Amino acid sequence: MNGAVPDVTVVVAVYNTMPYLTECLNSLVGQSIGRDRLEVVAVDDGSTDDSGRELDRFAALYPDTVKVLHQTNSGGPAAPSNRALEVATGRYVYFIGSDDYLGEEALERMVKCADRNDSDVVVGKMVGTNGRYVHQALYKENDPDVSLYDSALPFTLANTKLFRRDLVEKHKLRFPEHLPVGSDQPFTIEACVRARKISVVADYICYFAVKRGDASNITYRADHLARLRAAAEIMDFAAGLIEAGPKRDAVLRRHFTWELAKLVQDDFPGLDRELQRQLCAGIARLADSYFTDGIRDAMDVKRRVRIALAHAGAVDALSEAISAELEHGAPPFVVEDGRAYARYPGFRDPLLALPDRVYELIEESVPGRLAQGTELLASDWEQQGDRLVYTASVRVPVVGRPDGAGAVLRLAKGAMPKSADKPGARRLKVGHALPAPVGEMRVEPARDGAASVLHARVPLEYVTAKRGVRVYLDLAGRTYEIPVRGDGLPMPLARRWGRDDDPYRASAVVNDKGRVVIDTAQMYPPKRTLLRRALGRLARKVKSRSVGLKSNGSKKSKSNGS
Repeated sequence: MNGAVPDVTVVVAVYNTMPYLTECLNSLVGQSIGRDRLEVVAVDDGSTDDSGRELDRFAALYPDTVKVLHQTNSGGPAAPSNRALEVATGRYVYFIGSDDYLGEEALERMVKCADRNDSDVVVGKMVGTNGRYVHQALYKENDPDVSLYDSALPFTLANTKLFRRDLVEKHKLRFPEHLPVGSDQPFTIEACVRARKISVVADYICYFAVKRGDASNITYRADHLARLRAAAEIMDFAAGLIEAGPKRDAVLRRHFTWELAKLVQDDFPGLDRELQRQLCAGIARLADSYFTDGIRDAMDVKRRVRIALAHAGAVDALSEAISAELEHGAPPFVVEDGRAYARYPGFRDPLLALPDRVYELIEESVPGRLAQGTELLASDWEQQGDRLVYTASVRVPVVGRPDGAGAVLRLAKGAMPKSADKPGARRLKVGHALPAPVGEMRVEPARDGAASVLHARVPLEYVTAKRGVRVYLDLAGRTYEIPVRGDGLPMPLARRWGRDDDPYRASAVVNDKGRVVIDTAQMYPPKRTLLRRALGRLARKVKSRSVGLKSNGSKKSKSNGS
């Protein structure tokens, strides 16, 4: 660098990350920004594999770019990151996990974005590899000025960002070295709170986050209580920076939705009873302080219910809610006064006295839950003379609809739009008119909180078409279209139906999306159709011959005239 101040210092905290480390370092020295504008400060935190030697090898190859520091193991990435900050000289500083790697143009694009927009923080698009999950909502488009309080930024609080080093030093931003996990969050939160401007580079993948094959990243190794203590400290730290109100809610909603919800997920019922109690008590303390109505109402119902049950200390109800969902899927709905409630354990339990709003479904989640809870129980054919009737019994995840009003099964023509593919169901537009139901419908009343069962008998018409088997359900003032799935279920054998001189073949099949489709087709054309086709061919032959004679006569006249 010949004494010039580098544009960016990349900080790499390293502990036993071979062979991933090599790809990480290669992605840094190969950056399009050029090694003359780049400084890499790598701190070996007492590695016991070949990581230290690999760092020294790169330092020998690129002595003007790569600096390596060695120290005894500190137990986490915070201490080595802080040590690297003490020797960093770049205008900007960037942090990368030593098992991750960058896109070739990442630093050049982010530095250019920061210089152009006078940004103190730049977030480059980040994706996961090897199945690692990375929240993507922030990366929909480039944004020169994004807010911490009205964007998806609170769900992207890793320190894998470009920070103006003047901002870091002015506010003495450092990583808390005692936190076993999440030590980058206080640093990132304060930097974003203090920043004059935060920008997003979304049109280029800057960062590839790797999930190691051995799942040895520290985030995966931390135990439940350590993660609870870390979450509590991070939330208290954020609350000390941001006054109570919508802005604080926007940040802390992430921690209820993510960090705390992870403590009451699928493994919770199998934990030691005392550990379960401690987790619920810790969540309750944080909920007492920060779980506002605004945060509660913005969460999806599954996480909202689990946090509320933990807050109430209802260990048994919480375990039952998790176990039941694992075994049976999402619970059925209770529909009352235009609102839908998920009937999780604890719903209207007088001992818990949780408000109904805890269990209420937000409208956006209804299609997915309807699709998940709609289940084909049986399907068959029923012959009625020349007519064939399709019979089906379908479980719909709704409680308390004994009259069956608003629930019908139809054989619908045409494919569902692509927008319905992800949730598997769709909400129809207000005022959407459906044709009158055909056949007979009966709803078996739900018992003991179970889902209702729709029994349908639908006669097949004399048409040649594929018809999807779909349930239409009126729920909380809206109508939903739900395809009936048949994955792994036996379908009735194909049947012949109709008059002897005009037979049809009916088949019930499962299409490539796992949905049940009824396919009807003529086995062969009836006699009247054959006669009509023969007459048509004869008429075309006569017409063709007539045109040919006229053409020949015209040619002879022209010849005689010449």
